[in-house]
Amino acid sequence: MAKTKTAFFCSNCGAQSAKWIGKCPSCGEWNTYNEEVIRKESSPGKSGVPKRSSISAPLALSSIESKDELRFSSKITEFDRVLGGGIVPGALVLVGGEPGIGKSTLMLQLALQLNNITTLYISGEESPVQIKMRAERLGLRDSSCLIHTETDTSLIFEQVDAINPDIIIIDSIQTLTSPDIDSSAGSISQIRECASEFQKYSKETSTPVFLIGHITKEGSLAGPKILEHMVDTVLQFEGDHNNIYRILRAVKNRFGSTSELGIFEMRSSGLREVINPSEMLLSQRDEPYSGVAVGAIIEGVRPIMIETQALVSSAAYGTPQRSSTGFDLRRLNMLLAVLEKRCGFKLGIKDVFLNITGGLKVSDPAADLGIICSILSSSEDMPISTKACFSAEVGLTGELRPVMRIEQRIAEAEKLGFNEIFISKHNIKGLEKQFKSIKIHPVQKVEQIFALLFG
Repeated sequence: MAKTKTAFFCSNCGAQSAKWIGKCPSCGEWNTYNEEVIRKESSPGKSGVPKRSSISAPLALSSIESKDELRFSSKITEFDRVLGGGIVPGALVLVGGEPGIGKSTLMLQLALQLNNITTLYISGEESPVQIKMRAERLGLRDSSCLIHTETDTSLIFEQVDAINPDIIIIDSIQTLTSPDIDSSAGSISQIRECASEFQKYSKETSTPVFLIGHITKEGSLAGPKILEHMVDTVLQFEGDHNNIYRILRAVKNRFGSTSELGIFEMRSSGLREVINPSEMLLSQRDEPYSGVAVGAIIEGVRPIMIETQALVSSAAYGTPQRSSTGFDLRRLNMLLAVLEKRCGFKLGIKDVFLNITGGLKVSDPAADLGIICSILSSSEDMPISTKACFSAEVGLTGELRPVMRIEQRIAEAEKLGFNEIFISKHNIKGLEKQFKSIKIHPVQKVEQIFALLFG
């Protein structure tokens, strides 16, 4: 007979305890422990991942053979960029995002565009007819993509062994159940066990596995925190339902950079790649407006021009408001303090609202100068030239600090038609390339910006 036991799991972080605890010692949350029934088999190999007879032995690093090319393309350029150059054999990738944001559409497009690669698309949420309707809407038909609607992992692995696919896509990991666990689908123990089975299979057979995951109302991935530790890559699919653009961001990546992002446009025919995101992030203005400035930032290896919009007005109430969308509010408060201390602007009694257009979240310090200039422009109600852009970090002393890869930023600005760029004076020393159609303004302190822009 199989042994049956119960355990308590934290619904927030996945910590396990033999008894109920009011406050989780791992994450500090209250009343998050739930009891789950766990059943362990008495005989191994009854279900789940087939047992392998190979016995691994320790290997010296010098004796391991490395291959020249370990990746293959997904046929989606933006997706390959976020993964670090393509799909790695044996990689376990977790794709998370809000409901209706386009996770299933993205993975179905991936499955249908791989012509000569057998892809097994396992759906626990939709019927084959629903998937067929979406595929027809996307205008993609491919015989090498196989659809299987099943939630029992033991039955899934029977089909996997029979088909031997090149790629497996699970939609979603929260709907799967393992016969080794008695708890319901979506519980912490079920998610951990199902993910562990697919992790073992992907590593032993070098088969890439993509897991689609739900997120909680706080925006974090649902399930135990150990799920993010088990997988090789965690991709976050972000976007606003009122906006047509979607951003794919790497939160964790063992095979590449975590600072890369891919931008897609949601259309009725599916997701379309945005090859030049700068054109998407810059609004088309017929005439200059006050409070608008353009900054040159770097996301991963890609230079991007972003538009920052600021609104400075007299405080209608006793306490001035500070609001920021797409930019860290604490850093905004720091920049306002620098302007008040170094430039003499009395912004402490005014409301300041900041917005990064396009729904992008900016963390590059090079955006500081553009944000300061947009605030100055709105405060004085004087527009900045639409052909000017900015790229420099602002320090607490009011000096403009240099930023890395300044030549790529200037080249991107020149390509998009800007005729002047304001950078830190210390970046001039590292410039090797000569730019003819764009004028470079080296600036040392914040105080000089106001004189250069507004006279």
